[in-house]
Amino acid sequence: MPKPKFAVYWAASCGGCEIAFLDIREKILDFDAAADLVFCPCLLDTKYKDVEAMADGEIDVTLFNGGIRNEENLHIAKLLRQKSKVLVAFGSCAFEGCIPGLANLTTKSEILDYVYRKSPSVEPGNTTFPQTVTETPAGRLTLPDLFEVLRPLDHVVDVDYRMPGCPPVAEQIWAVAEAALTGKLPPKGALVGVNPKTVCDECKRTKEEKKIKAFRRPHLVDPRDIDPVKCLLEQGIICNGPAIHAGCGALCPQVNLGCRGCYGPADGIQDVGAKLAGAIASIIDSDDPAEIQAVADQIVDPVGTFYRFGLAGSLVGRRIRS
Repeated sequence: MPKPKFAVYWAASCGGCEIAFLDIREKILDFDAAADLVFCPCLLDTKYKDVEAMADGEIDVTLFNGGIRNEENLHIAKLLRQKSKVLVAFGSCAFEGCIPGLANLTTKSEILDYVYRKSPSVEPGNTTFPQTVTETPAGRLTLPDLFEVLRPLDHVVDVDYRMPGCPPVAEQIWAVAEAALTGKLPPKGALVGVNPKTVCDECKRTKEEKKIKAFRRPHLVDPRDIDPVKCLLEQGIICNGPAIHAGCGALCPQVNLGCRGCYGPADGIQDVGAKLAGAIASIIDSDDPAEIQAVADQIVDPVGTFYRFGLAGSLVGRRIRS
């Protein structure tokens, strides 16, 4: 009986999800024995034309990592959807846009202008921009065009499962791989690699009534001043745990960092940024509007704090400019 065929693709992301797959350690040998990896640009020299030549549905499972930022990402997303029985949005970038999605705060032209003209690493006076088409004596050279915004995978193709995490933790990666190998997959559309609780439910720190007089930025706090047992939010350190899906084991709070939100909004939350902003505002210990505003202003980067992983997939989606 032929082995099931797997594919892994890396679109607009850092590539950490591919590396995280190695965190399953010796189980990688079990995976290799049970499946054939037929397409993975990070590891294999398979060409796009090889995938195009495959029969529709020939690939059993594709783990698609990264958002859709340019024409190439979109082309391969559609191609792998066509060639795959099961397509998984693997990791936060594919699931909800993640860090690359914060570029939706600006425009395509502003991004290109900074990268190729204004960045400190650019030679002064440079006016060269990348061109989508360049004619040379040897033939035509092409580059994929950059889209105006980044979109999560399920905004452009039908996705069977979504698996959050930046990156997903090893136990969850193996659970999904094992389910795919054995055919014991959950119902189509399921969010996999999470549990219905929130990060706060998984976190072992003690929690009391939250009343905040001031917020502290983690990198400005001496670790010796952080109570290792008490809830971080109650110590004035922003933690997104109250609104974020569990499944990671509350790893960040274990090392005195507030939950950043990479496992996405918990069940029933439509827009995680709006939910978190409201939750944080509600615990400021004051009835004076001016004092409340002063405390709120201590959150220097509200969008990066509350939409760090989910801006592109949120109801807002991008910055609106008039």
